[in-house]
Amino acid sequence: MGKVAVAATVVCAAAVTAAAVVVVRHRMKNSGKWAKAMEILKEFEDKCGTPVSKLRQVADAMTVEMHAGLASDGGSKLKMLISYVDNLPTGDETGIFYALDLGGTNFRVLRVKLGGVENVKKEFQEVSIPPNLMIGKSEDLFDFIAGELAKFVATEDEDMQIPPGTQRELGFTFSFPVKQSSIAGGTLVRWTKGFNIEDAVGADVVEELTKAMERAGLDMRVSALVNDTVGTLAGGRYGNSDVIAAVILGTGTNAAYVERANAIPKWQGLLPKSGEMVSSFIYLFIYFRAGRFGSYYIFNGLNG
Repeated sequence: MGKVAVAATVVCAAAVTAAAVVVVRHRMKNSGKWAKAMEILKEFEDKCGTPVSKLRQVADAMTVEMHAGLASDGGSKLKMLISYVDNLPTGDETGIFYALDLGGTNFRVLRVKLGGVENVKKEFQEVSIPPNLMIGKSEDLFDFIAGELAKFVATEDEDMQIPPGTQRELGFTFSFPVKQSSIAGGTLVRWTKGFNIEDAVGADVVEELTKAMERAGLDMRVSALVNDTVGTLAGGRYGNSDVIAAVILGTGTNAAYVERANAIPKWQGLLPKSGEMVSSFIYLFIYFRAGRFGSYYIFNGLNG
Protein backbone atom coordinates (compact mmCIF):
# COMPACT_ATOMS: atom_id res chain seq x y z
CA MET A 1 0.00 0.00 0.00
CA GLY A 2 1.47 3.38 -0.96
CA LYS A 3 2.00 6.34 1.37
CA VAL A 4 -0.95 8.21 -0.16
CA ALA A 5 -3.25 5.23 0.32
CA VAL A 6 -2.09 4.77 3.91
CA ALA A 7 -2.67 8.46 4.65
CA ALA A 8 -6.14 8.27 3.11
CA THR A 9 -6.97 5.20 5.18
CA VAL A 10 -5.88 6.92 8.39
CA VAL A 11 -7.93 10.04 7.58
CA CYS A 12 -11.00 7.93 6.79
CA ALA A 13 -10.61 5.95 10.02
CA ALA A 14 -10.35 9.14 12.03
CA ALA A 15 -13.43 10.56 10.33
CA VAL A 16 -15.45 7.40 11.00
CA THR A 17 -14.38 7.42 14.66
CA ALA A 18 -15.32 11.09 15.08
CA ALA A 19 -18.69 10.48 13.45
CA ALA A 20 -19.33 7.52 15.76
CA VAL A 21 -18.57 9.67 18.81
CA VAL A 22 -21.01 12.32 17.63
CA VAL A 23 -23.73 9.72 17.03
CA VAL A 24 -23.24 8.09 20.44
CA ARG A 25 -23.26 11.46 22.18
CA HIS A 26 -26.45 12.48 20.33
CA ARG A 27 -28.21 9.23 21.28
CA MET A 28 -27.15 9.56 24.91
CA LYS A 29 -28.43 13.14 25.08
CA ASN A 30 -31.76 12.18 23.56
CA SER A 31 -32.19 9.24 25.91
CA GLY A 32 -31.45 11.27 29.03
CA LYS A 33 -28.36 9.18 29.78
CA TRP A 34 -26.03 12.09 29.02
CA ALA A 35 -27.17 14.11 32.02
CA LYS A 36 -26.84 11.05 34.25
CA ALA A 37 -23.31 10.39 32.95
CA MET A 38 -22.27 14.01 33.59
CA GLU A 39 -23.80 13.83 37.07
CA ILE A 40 -21.72 10.72 37.86
CA LEU A 41 -18.56 12.39 36.55
CA LYS A 42 -19.21 15.53 38.61
CA GLU A 43 -19.79 13.45 41.75
CA PHE A 44 -16.57 11.51 41.06
CA GLU A 45 -14.64 14.76 40.58
CA ASP A 46 -15.96 16.29 43.80
CA LYS A 47 -15.24 13.20 45.90
CA CYS A 48 -11.72 12.80 44.52
CA GLY A 49 -10.82 16.39 45.30
CA THR A 50 -8.66 16.51 48.42
CA PRO A 51 -8.98 19.72 50.49
CA VAL A 52 -5.80 21.71 51.08
CA SER A 53 -6.20 21.22 54.83
CA LYS A 54 -6.09 17.44 54.34
CA LEU A 55 -3.01 17.73 52.12
CA ARG A 56 -1.28 19.67 54.89
CA GLN A 57 -2.17 16.91 57.34
CA VAL A 58 -0.62 14.41 54.92
CA ALA A 59 2.56 16.50 54.69
CA ASP A 60 2.79 16.83 58.48
CA ALA A 61 2.26 13.08 58.94
CA MET A 62 4.98 12.34 56.39
CA THR A 63 7.39 14.68 58.16
CA VAL A 64 6.82 12.88 61.47
CA GLU A 65 7.38 9.48 59.87
CA MET A 66 10.50 10.70 58.05
CA HIS A 67 12.08 11.94 61.28
CA ALA A 68 11.20 8.66 63.03
CA GLY A 69 12.70 6.67 60.16
CA LEU A 70 15.91 8.69 60.31
CA ALA A 71 16.14 8.07 64.05
CA SER A 72 16.05 4.25 63.99
CA ASP A 73 15.40 1.26 61.79
CA GLY A 74 11.91 -0.10 62.31
CA GLY A 75 10.79 3.01 64.15
CA SER A 76 8.68 4.32 61.29
CA LYS A 77 6.19 3.24 58.66
CA LEU A 78 8.62 4.67 56.10
CA LYS A 79 11.81 2.80 55.17
CA MET A 80 14.26 5.67 55.43
CA LEU A 81 17.47 4.17 54.04
CA ILE A 82 20.93 5.70 54.09
CA SER A 83 22.59 5.59 50.67
CA TYR A 84 26.20 6.22 51.81
CA VAL A 85 26.35 8.85 49.05
CA ASP A 86 27.64 12.04 50.67
CA ASN A 87 28.74 13.87 47.51
CA LEU A 88 26.73 14.38 44.36
CA PRO A 89 28.12 15.34 40.93
CA THR A 90 29.02 18.96 40.24
CA GLY A 91 28.97 18.83 36.44
CA ASP A 92 32.75 19.14 36.28
CA GLU A 93 33.42 15.38 36.31
CA THR A 94 35.25 13.97 33.30
CA GLY A 95 36.16 10.48 32.13
CA ILE A 96 34.64 7.29 30.78
CA PHE A 97 32.39 5.27 33.07
CA TYR A 98 30.06 2.26 32.87
CA ALA A 99 26.67 1.66 34.46
CA LEU A 100 24.49 -1.40 34.95
CA ASP A 101 20.79 -0.96 35.69
CA LEU A 102 19.06 -4.09 36.97
CA GLY A 103 15.50 -3.49 38.02
CA GLY A 104 13.20 -5.86 36.19
CA THR A 105 12.94 -8.40 33.41
CA ASN A 106 15.29 -6.28 31.30
CA PHE A 107 18.60 -4.76 32.31
CA ARG A 108 20.58 -1.98 30.69
CA VAL A 109 24.30 -1.43 30.29
CA LEU A 110 25.58 2.06 29.65
CA ARG A 111 28.89 3.61 28.65
CA VAL A 112 29.21 7.35 29.16
CA LYS A 113 31.96 9.84 28.42
CA LEU A 114 31.72 12.92 30.61
CA GLY A 115 33.27 16.14 29.47
CA GLY A 116 31.13 18.75 31.16
CA VAL A 117 27.38 19.35 31.10
CA GLU A 118 27.40 20.32 27.43
CA ASN A 119 29.66 17.48 26.34
CA VAL A 120 28.25 14.09 27.32
CA LYS A 121 28.40 11.07 25.03
CA LYS A 122 26.33 7.95 25.83
CA GLU A 123 26.03 4.46 24.42
CA PHE A 124 23.70 1.84 25.86
CA GLN A 125 22.16 -1.54 25.26
CA GLU A 126 19.08 -3.23 26.75
CA VAL A 127 19.03 -6.97 27.34
CA SER A 128 16.11 -9.26 28.20
CA ILE A 129 16.67 -11.75 31.01
CA PRO A 130 15.59 -15.32 30.13
CA PRO A 131 12.70 -16.35 32.42
CA ASN A 132 14.55 -19.45 33.68
CA LEU A 133 17.35 -17.25 35.09
CA MET A 134 14.84 -15.30 37.18
CA ILE A 135 14.05 -18.36 39.30
CA GLY A 136 17.28 -20.35 39.01
CA LYS A 137 20.62 -19.89 40.76
CA SER A 138 22.34 -16.64 41.66
CA GLU A 139 25.54 -17.64 39.86
CA ASP A 140 23.67 -18.29 36.61
CA LEU A 141 21.94 -14.91 36.67
CA PHE A 142 25.08 -12.91 37.40
CA ASP A 143 27.14 -14.90 34.91
CA PHE A 144 24.60 -14.01 32.22
CA ILE A 145 24.72 -10.33 33.19
CA ALA A 146 28.53 -10.28 33.31
CA GLY A 147 28.71 -12.02 29.93
CA GLU A 148 26.45 -9.43 28.30
CA LEU A 149 28.42 -6.65 29.98
CA ALA A 150 31.66 -8.09 28.60
CA LYS A 151 30.16 -8.16 25.09
CA PHE A 152 29.19 -4.51 25.47
CA VAL A 153 32.68 -3.55 26.66
CA ALA A 154 34.13 -5.26 23.58
CA THR A 155 32.31 -2.73 21.37
CA GLU A 156 34.36 0.23 22.63
CA ASP A 157 35.58 2.43 19.80
CA GLU A 158 38.69 4.58 19.95
CA ASP A 159 36.80 7.57 21.31
CA MET A 160 35.33 5.56 24.20
CA GLN A 161 38.39 3.61 25.36
CA ILE A 162 39.84 4.19 28.81
CA PRO A 163 43.56 5.03 29.19
CA PRO A 164 45.89 1.98 29.22
CA GLY A 165 46.47 0.53 32.68
CA THR A 166 43.24 2.04 34.04
CA GLN A 167 40.54 -0.20 35.52
CA ARG A 168 37.01 0.38 34.28
CA GLU A 169 34.58 1.68 36.90
CA LEU A 170 30.95 0.59 37.11
CA GLY A 171 27.96 2.14 38.83
CA PHE A 172 25.46 -0.59 39.75
CA THR A 173 21.80 0.41 40.00
CA PHE A 174 19.98 -2.45 41.74
CA SER A 175 16.29 -1.70 42.15
CA PHE A 176 15.38 -4.42 44.64
CA PRO A 177 15.17 -4.25 48.46
CA VAL A 178 18.76 -4.13 49.73
CA LYS A 179 20.28 -3.46 53.14
CA GLN A 180 23.23 -1.34 52.17
CA SER A 181 26.42 -1.56 54.23
CA SER A 182 28.74 0.78 52.28
CA ILE A 183 28.89 2.84 49.12
CA ALA A 184 29.69 -0.34 47.19
CA GLY A 185 28.09 -3.12 49.20
CA GLY A 186 24.64 -4.35 50.20
CA THR A 187 22.77 -7.58 50.91
CA LEU A 188 19.56 -8.55 49.13
CA VAL A 189 16.55 -8.54 51.48
CA ARG A 190 14.12 -10.17 49.08
CA TRP A 191 13.28 -10.35 45.40
CA THR A 192 10.33 -8.63 43.73
CA LYS A 193 9.08 -8.16 40.14
CA GLY A 194 8.92 -11.86 39.31
CA PHE A 195 12.39 -12.85 40.54
CA ASN A 196 12.76 -15.69 43.03
CA ILE A 197 16.38 -16.81 43.40
CA GLU A 198 16.61 -18.19 46.92
CA ASP A 199 20.40 -18.48 47.24
CA ALA A 200 20.83 -14.76 46.46
CA VAL A 201 18.76 -13.60 49.44
CA GLY A 202 21.12 -12.44 52.18
CA ALA A 203 24.07 -12.30 49.78
CA ASP A 204 26.03 -9.18 48.86
CA VAL A 205 24.91 -8.37 45.31
CA VAL A 206 28.11 -6.46 44.54
CA GLU A 207 30.23 -9.45 45.55
CA GLU A 208 28.09 -11.72 43.37
CA LEU A 209 28.50 -9.42 40.37
CA THR A 210 32.22 -8.97 41.00
CA LYS A 211 32.82 -12.73 41.07
CA ALA A 212 30.83 -13.13 37.85
CA MET A 213 32.88 -10.39 36.14
CA GLU A 214 36.08 -12.14 37.21
CA ARG A 215 34.82 -15.42 35.74
CA ALA A 216 34.04 -13.54 32.52
CA GLY A 217 37.58 -12.11 32.42
CA LEU A 218 36.26 -8.57 32.78
CA ASP A 219 38.59 -6.11 34.52
CA MET A 220 36.00 -3.82 36.10
CA ARG A 221 35.33 -2.51 39.60
CA VAL A 222 31.92 -1.69 41.08
CA SER A 223 32.53 1.75 42.55
CA ALA A 224 28.97 2.47 43.70
CA LEU A 225 25.77 0.57 44.48
CA VAL A 226 22.64 2.72 44.31
CA ASN A 227 18.91 2.38 43.88
CA ASP A 228 17.10 3.99 40.97
CA THR A 229 16.15 7.17 42.83
CA VAL A 230 19.71 7.89 43.97
CA GLY A 231 20.93 7.35 40.41
CA THR A 232 18.26 9.71 39.11
CA LEU A 233 19.20 12.31 41.73
CA ALA A 234 22.88 12.09 40.80
CA GLY A 235 22.06 12.42 37.10
CA GLY A 236 19.88 15.45 37.75
CA ARG A 237 22.52 17.12 39.91
CA TYR A 238 25.18 16.68 37.18
CA GLY A 239 23.22 19.04 34.96
CA ASN A 240 21.66 21.31 37.59
CA SER A 241 23.18 22.19 40.96
CA ASP A 242 19.76 23.12 42.37
CA VAL A 243 18.41 19.56 42.15
CA ILE A 244 17.87 18.17 45.67
CA ALA A 245 15.39 15.30 45.22
CA ALA A 246 14.33 12.60 42.77
CA VAL A 247 11.13 10.55 42.49
CA ILE A 248 10.45 7.30 40.64
CA LEU A 249 6.86 6.47 39.65
CA GLY A 250 6.75 2.88 38.45
CA THR A 251 5.95 -0.55 39.86
CA GLY A 252 6.47 1.15 43.19
CA THR A 253 6.96 4.79 44.16
CA ASN A 254 10.15 5.84 45.86
CA ALA A 255 12.19 8.97 46.36
CA ALA A 256 15.64 10.18 47.35
CA TYR A 257 16.64 13.56 48.71
CA VAL A 258 19.61 15.37 50.25
CA GLU A 259 19.51 15.40 54.06
CA ARG A 260 21.79 17.03 56.63
CA ALA A 261 24.02 14.28 58.01
CA ASN A 262 23.64 15.50 61.60
CA ALA A 263 19.86 15.10 61.24
CA ILE A 264 20.21 11.31 60.89
CA PRO A 265 20.50 9.93 64.47
CA LYS A 266 20.84 6.31 63.28
CA TRP A 267 23.98 7.14 61.29
CA GLN A 268 26.77 5.54 63.32
CA GLY A 269 29.83 6.55 61.29
CA LEU A 270 31.86 9.75 61.20
CA LEU A 271 30.02 12.69 59.76
CA PRO A 272 31.02 13.21 56.11
CA LYS A 273 33.02 16.32 55.23
CA SER A 274 30.22 17.53 53.00
CA GLY A 275 27.83 17.49 55.96
CA GLU A 276 25.20 15.85 53.75
CA MET A 277 23.85 12.39 53.08
CA VAL A 278 21.42 11.17 50.46
CA SER A 279 18.48 9.37 52.08
CA SER A 280 15.83 7.29 50.33
CA PHE A 281 12.20 6.43 50.80
CA ILE A 282 12.26 2.94 49.34
CA TYR A 283 9.00 2.03 47.65
CA LEU A 284 6.93 4.58 49.50
CA PHE A 285 3.26 3.80 48.93
CA ILE A 286 0.81 6.64 49.46
CA TYR A 287 -2.87 5.74 49.27
CA PHE A 288 -5.58 8.37 49.13
CA ARG A 289 -9.27 7.59 49.29
CA ALA A 290 -11.95 10.26 49.42
CA GLY A 291 -15.56 9.18 49.53
CA ARG A 292 -18.89 9.49 51.23
CA PHE A 293 -17.55 7.73 54.34
CA GLY A 294 -14.66 10.15 54.78
CA SER A 295 -11.05 10.40 53.70
CA TYR A 296 -8.31 7.89 54.46
CA TYR A 297 -4.56 8.39 54.17
CA ILE A 298 -2.26 5.40 54.54
CA PHE A 299 1.52 5.67 54.48
CA ASN A 300 3.56 2.53 54.26
CA GLY A 301 7.19 1.87 53.39
CA LEU A 302 6.76 -1.32 51.41
CA ASN A 303 10.47 -1.75 50.61
CA GLY A 304 9.76 -3.82 47.53
